[in-house]
Amino acid sequence: MLTATGDTAAFSALYDRVAPWVFGLVRRILRNPAQSEEVTQEVMLDVWRTATRYDADRGSAHSWILTIAHRRAVDRVRSEQAAADRTEQVGARSADVAFDQVADTVTTRLEAEQVRRCLGSLTDLQRESIELAYYNGYTYPEVAQQLGAKLPTIKARMRDGLIRLRDCLGTTRGQRP
Repeated sequence: MLTATGDTAAFSALYDRVAPWVFGLVRRILRNPAQSEEVTQEVMLDVWRTATRYDADRGSAHSWILTIAHRRAVDRVRSEQAAADRTEQVGARSADVAFDQVADTVTTRLEAEQVRRCLGSLTDLQRESIELAYYNGYTYPEVAQQLGAKLPTIKARMRDGLIRLRDCLGTTRGQRP
């Protein structure tokens, strides 16, 4: 085979003769025209690069080239299937768990009612300090100014009130009510 010696004219003639056969074989395996063209090009490039490996005693050049084409096409099918399987596995792992909007709304309302009930169990001074800080967004100094009390007094009221809220809600540190 003259292509093995690097003869570009011989390769051009070989390409014109076998490329349609290669494309037909690859197209039957892959069924995708764009991928078939790509694999055909890879096969022909491989033939050009490895032409020195061709052994006429083992079969015709045509059979050798079609064997390369078949192997490349099968490799592409396997590669595409593996990629599809990986994508499916990633998708299955990252799928969100169904969200129950009604249950979430009910839970939120029950928790809010429990917080209101527990706030009602505080002294007026504790409740007022906590409401100003947590519901109105005031800082400790601003709460002290609003209530006309000293800052250490407000901090003590809020600390005691928050401890009573925690006990009433039945939570410990780091847990949600």
